[in-house]
Amino acid sequence: MVSASIARNIVGIIGNVISFGLFFSPAPTFYKIIKNKDVEEFKPDPYIATVLNCAFWVFYGLPFVHPNSLLVVTINGVGLVFEFVYLTIFYIYANNKGRKKLLLYLFIEAIFFAAILSGVMLTLHGTTRRSLVVGIICDVFNIMMYVSPLTVMAKVIKTKSVKYMPFWLSVANFLNGLCWTTYALIHPFDIYVLISNGVGVISGLVQLILYAYFWCTGENNNDDGDNVSNPAGV
Repeated sequence: MVSASIARNIVGIIGNVISFGLFFSPAPTFYKIIKNKDVEEFKPDPYIATVLNCAFWVFYGLPFVHPNSLLVVTINGVGLVFEFVYLTIFYIYANNKGRKKLLLYLFIEAIFFAAILSGVMLTLHGTTRRSLVVGIICDVFNIMMYVSPLTVMAKVIKTKSVKYMPFWLSVANFLNGLCWTTYALIHPFDIYVLISNGVGVISGLVQLILYAYFWCTGENNNDDGDNVSNPAGV
């Protein structure tokens, strides 16, 4: 019989693989930027937000905040590397205004992260309190990430077409949320991973139902829309 610890590690590894695929999904967009030597109308906002999301999850998974969370640290550490690569490419090919905006947002994020880190480490003692505060912050950012496709879903309903809705990204988001929800339910139970990824499961399922409905009934579904990037952390 497989122990809870082994089962949790297996599910976590699968979650790492799926999350890796999500982090890699914007690669075609940045290949296009490099090829055209221009960021065109692409925005760095999702990647800037994901940097902060990953940074907080790495902090959350450290032994002095929330023990036994190595797999949370590893995948979000990988995610940080991906996001900084994407932002570096964006910085190289953006105009001066775009570069200044990017650096300003990253500077604000760094100050915010440093303030939270310092506050938690200096004022909170013990992993239970630290897990509570950092876990809530992580959940807020993760839920924001999972519900971000709402704008695309609204467009699908308005146009009655799924051409602007990236199907495989929706599938990956659903599977990612499902996998990390399962991981959180296996002993030791992790309420903070559960909450945000439970929202991710619901969000992903709604996206897939919406896609199936309008793919069957909608018009102009054969046109290729831009892949809306939505990189995910845990």
